[in-house]
Amino acid sequence: MPSWWLADAWEDSPTRAIAWIAWIIVSITLHELGHGWMAIRCGDDVPLRTGHMTLNPFVHIPFPWAWIMFLALGITWGQMPVQPANFRGRYDDAKVAFAGPMVNLLLATGCIIFDVAWLTYGPIGNEGLHTSVHTAVFVGLELNLVLFLFNLLPVPPLDGSRILGNFVPAFGRLWQGQAGAIVGLLGFIFMFRYAGAVIWPTAWFVAVGCVKSGLILSGGEWVHP
Repeated sequence: MPSWWLADAWEDSPTRAIAWIAWIIVSITLHELGHGWMAIRCGDDVPLRTGHMTLNPFVHIPFPWAWIMFLALGITWGQMPVQPANFRGRYDDAKVAFAGPMVNLLLATGCIIFDVAWLTYGPIGNEGLHTSVHTAVFVGLELNLVLFLFNLLPVPPLDGSRILGNFVPAFGRLWQGQAGAIVGLLGFIFMFRYAGAVIWPTAWFVAVGCVKSGLILSGGEWVHP
């Protein structure tokens, strides 16, 4: 019988388990706020009128099903209502779609900078604190790189499909109608199941490479998280 992901994560590392929960909630919330912020800049006030420009994660992560999925699988989704008909520019839909993954990339960049600084100047004498903070920050770095890469895949309902569909209208029309919705769902399941086998190792490799490169410049020492 499969074991519960949180029990396994806690047994492996309580720090990683707590950090994963916190980073999932924070990263998805800020990802959705990125969509909303850009939509407002493009002329759509729906995020404001619906009360979605808030840091409350229960507004962005739908209750109860998204939270049930989070509890069951350790991953979930968010939502930000927008109305593309209100956009002013030809490619505003692509801008709004890309704003979410861009927030994840900015969060990952912030994690790199903080982690390098911590490993270089943090309290070396307190090894437990030193490693725990590094682990928690590295979890955020890895997760946000995964969210950035995964959300750019061109399959509905991921942001990549909206970006490509805005530039290539024929691609956007491909997913319209019942048949398109079914194909899109099957494509999403396939991507969720198999793309992760490529995206997770890629994110880990990039995360480690970025932190180690920063440590070479700062004179810090790498610690396995």
